[in-house]
Amino acid sequence: MALQMTDLSKVLIVDDHPLFRGALRSAIKTAYASAETKEASSIEEASELLDRDRNFDIALLDLSIPGVSGFEGLLRLRAEHPRLPILVVSGLENKEIIEEALRYGAAGFLPKSHGGDELAEAVETVLQGGIYCPDNIDQNNDALPEAEKQKAILIERMLSLTPQQLKVLCMLREGLLNKQIAHELEVGSSTVKKHVSEILRKLSVYSRTQAVIEVSKLDQSEMVGIESHFYSQAKQS
Repeated sequence: MALQMTDLSKVLIVDDHPLFRGALRSAIKTAYASAETKEASSIEEASELLDRDRNFDIALLDLSIPGVSGFEGLLRLRAEHPRLPILVVSGLENKEIIEEALRYGAAGFLPKSHGGDELAEAVETVLQGGIYCPDNIDQNNDALPEAEKQKAILIERMLSLTPQQLKVLCMLREGLLNKQIAHELEVGSSTVKKHVSEILRKLSVYSRTQAVIEVSKLDQSEMVGIESHFYSQAKQS
């Protein structure tokens, strides 16, 4: 029996496999007969579609797309379109990957092994402002341990930094003084001071020591994910 669904106008499907894009399109049409779907086979194509049209209600994203690794695609789309809910629909079903995707800002995670009914449920959950993940994970942002919720907030704040500010933050973590950072970046000390002030503001901390302590809470894979996001941005500029 068809579910009573809320209004859904436009969906972006991001997957490099045409057969799976077709399956997602059919599942969306079954649950939301009037919904319009657009498809992208790469993050580049998805980014271009979203730049041209800001009226998408949700994006369905596969993590394993050629041209990106790890969570680069998710991070890029989250940074470029922070208000767009992104439901990850992936062949990867590892619990750690699901939790990591949620920490990086995904609005939900649905394994590809699940059927159309589960997709409709996931989309509906996200449209109503919830976080969807498989029943066997029993995980959502509200249920995350406090330390994990704080880490997710920290990652979100770090993604608001500029590439230059991230460089300065990494140098602060290495213990460099302002004049040493200025020398490394070939800028004036006053420019470094401005970067540090902005870093403290964006991370909601009051000293460079606090900033370093906050960053030290992230593990290597999380830092690599953040740096990969900025690397992807640099390639686009």
